[in-house]
Amino acid sequence: MSLGEFEPDLWIPASHPAARRGTITLPEMARLPVIHGPRRASPGTYDRWLDVLRTVDLHFAFTDPPFRHSLQIALAFAATADPPAAVLTGRTATTAPPPGVIRRLRPADTSDMTRVSITGQPLTATAALVWNSDLPRPLQQILFDTADAATPPAPASLSRVG
Repeated sequence: MSLGEFEPDLWIPASHPAARRGTITLPEMARLPVIHGPRRASPGTYDRWLDVLRTVDLHFAFTDPPFRHSLQIALAFAATADPPAAVLTGRTATTAPPPGVIRRLRPADTSDMTRVSITGQPLTATAALVWNSDLPRPLQQILFDTADAATPPAPASLSRVG
């Protein structure tokens, strides 16, 4: 079951000109050291995003995060790096989590880093849910209901009328 396409969050130093705009272009992003990964966590997405950035800079490479499970520490590390770096992550929160799903909060201390969107949304990832048909039927239904509730609604122009 496809849950939809999601954009990553990009955190940049608050002093970067793109921070005031709230958006950054691919060329601006490719000029920054970008902390993302490790590749083994999601090789398909990692490679696809790397290919997109290499259309702008053939020598672009991601920097592996020093602390993979702590966004606050990664942001503090990026803000104090020389030169300051950007941090590319997955979505940190949904706009309206389904009932019973705990929303991941934005970090309280962002170490003077600002979350921006990437102009033209060139980096996306498709989220899907797959389960084994041997699971008990009630458990399959719970998975389906949870995934269905987490799927963003279709735009009005694509919704079925009737």
